[in-house]
Amino acid sequence: MKIINVTGARPNMMKVAPLIKEIKIHKELTPLLLHTGQHYDEKMSKVFFNDLSMPEPDIYLGVGSGSHAVQTAKVMVEFEKVLLSENPDFVVVVGDVNSTMACAITAVKLHIPVAHVEAGLRSFDRTMPEEINRIVTDSVSDYLFTTSEDANENLKKEGIPAEKIFFVGNVMIDTLLNHKEKADRSDITQRLGLKKGEYAVLTLHRPSNVDGKESLERILDALLYIQKRIKIVFPVHPRTLKMIKEYGFSDITKEIKNLIILEPLGYLDFLKLMNDAMFVLTDSGGIQEETTILQIPCLTLRENTERPVTVMEGTNTIVGNDKERIIKEAENILNNGGKAGRVPKLWDGRAAERIVEIIIKREIRRKGENGEMEKDS
Repeated sequence: MKIINVTGARPNMMKVAPLIKEIKIHKELTPLLLHTGQHYDEKMSKVFFNDLSMPEPDIYLGVGSGSHAVQTAKVMVEFEKVLLSENPDFVVVVGDVNSTMACAITAVKLHIPVAHVEAGLRSFDRTMPEEINRIVTDSVSDYLFTTSEDANENLKKEGIPAEKIFFVGNVMIDTLLNHKEKADRSDITQRLGLKKGEYAVLTLHRPSNVDGKESLERILDALLYIQKRIKIVFPVHPRTLKMIKEYGFSDITKEIKNLIILEPLGYLDFLKLMNDAMFVLTDSGGIQEETTILQIPCLTLRENTERPVTVMEGTNTIVGNDKERIIKEAENILNNGGKAGRVPKLWDGRAAERIVEIIIKREIRRKGENGEMEKDS
């Protein structure tokens, strides 16, 4: 059974890596890794592939950047060519980027079964492009693999049949647990002269935070206050750096003496940095999950989250980009230690194993039934 596994952006790589590893264990399966090139810079991609021990992509589409419509269209056109030439039995898509939706739609229209890993996540904010990608992908997929029980409920409310929904756990956590020991050996904190628990980590890239001058200024003002009590390490996203310069905020960042600005980091270095931090400020989805597993308090710089389990059970607190809320919750952590949280159900490092087992059993049975039907006819 030939399975195409789609990745389009760096966060996808952490989700695909354990699936490729698990598929390779089964001799009856042939995995192909396809990179759409939606997000691509050679240096960072090589770091991630090396850190995650992933093979080089079997197929690279090289679609590059563009508007949402242009990017989605390019992926669909190029992916259709691959499907027609490779004739796979199955397609796996992960996450919520444009490539996820584009590849799912293209495969389904060619009657190729599609599995969506990380299905059912909802922020209920349709101004987020990712929310549209999630909803559309879930509506067309044949297998919906969920990370939490609230995701199951979201899908059922949208009319997805229960027999398509499988609660399997979180492949991001598979990757984290598989690489934590290796990440612990990273010397990133030594290179930066940092000690465990004596700094915070910041990531910032969402348009709602960085594309508006007022929102970005509010966050920087909060950092200016927080850094008086603790160092803040900031691996800066190229988009965010561009907007800081464009809005003339470079002088503000220079005022933040305890703000350590770095280039984007590889997976292992960032995991080490996060694991040794006192707390994390972020607008990323995956980091909310990773901090929950690491038991590191997380302040999410958004007004909502598609991962509410990290708030209800984990270490996550939603603070938006309001200066006073950010400062208040940061002080709570600095003074009282912040949320402890607990590990959500099935976040045990075996999600990929469950996913592949379900695919094998269901698809072999389906093919058997189709074969019998053809024989009878």
